[in-house]
Amino acid sequence: MLKLSPFLLAIVYAWVMYKFSAWNTKRALDAQSTRLADPDLERLNRDMAAALNLPQIKVHIYEIDPINGLAAPDGRIFITRGFYNKYRAGDVTAQEMASVIAHELGHVALGHARRRMIDFSGQNAIRVALASVLGRLIPFAGVWLANILTSMLAARLSRRDEYEADAYASALLTKAGIGTGPQKSLFTKLDKLTGSMGAGAPAWLMSHPKTPDRIAAIEANEAKWGTVS
Repeated sequence: MLKLSPFLLAIVYAWVMYKFSAWNTKRALDAQSTRLADPDLERLNRDMAAALNLPQIKVHIYEIDPINGLAAPDGRIFITRGFYNKYRAGDVTAQEMASVIAHELGHVALGHARRRMIDFSGQNAIRVALASVLGRLIPFAGVWLANILTSMLAARLSRRDEYEADAYASALLTKAGIGTGPQKSLFTKLDKLTGSMGAGAPAWLMSHPKTPDRIAAIEANEAKWGTVS
């Protein structure tokens, strides 16, 4: 039983972390968000809602500067103020912003938003358990190795989710009459918009796939579906 104690403690730790993370995320989003009210984006949202047979798609502005879109564990969709400001400045088109919303809808529809919270907590638990075990076997390198292994796992799961959400967004944008062109054109802008230096990181540690790979995956789906962007 003593040999299992690090893993039992890790399970308890994961559960506590999940509950706390979900509560903390909801509290932060509630306190720092407002309802999106933009006529052009609302029109595109109505087109996507109709394609999904939904009465409406509610989108909120998250009042932070980093450029991002996100899906909350409770299913709400958020665009950051920094991203919205790029749209207002003309750096991003309304159709490109719609592609972000479609992508985040994909995360919700495919269960990624809630699963990511669970995965994050579980990965922290795995890190704790591995660090405990490997720290005994490899005193000086055990903790470092545990961090590397869990980071690789997290990156792989995240990249898979991004490809799946991209495919969902492509299908939705096509059905809504928007097409995948804005989705692909936005990808070509993202590194510049965000100042990302991710291109120099090892692919297996990147939480998002590389831009050319994402565009290639979209075009592969287009070919499979017989659609034209």
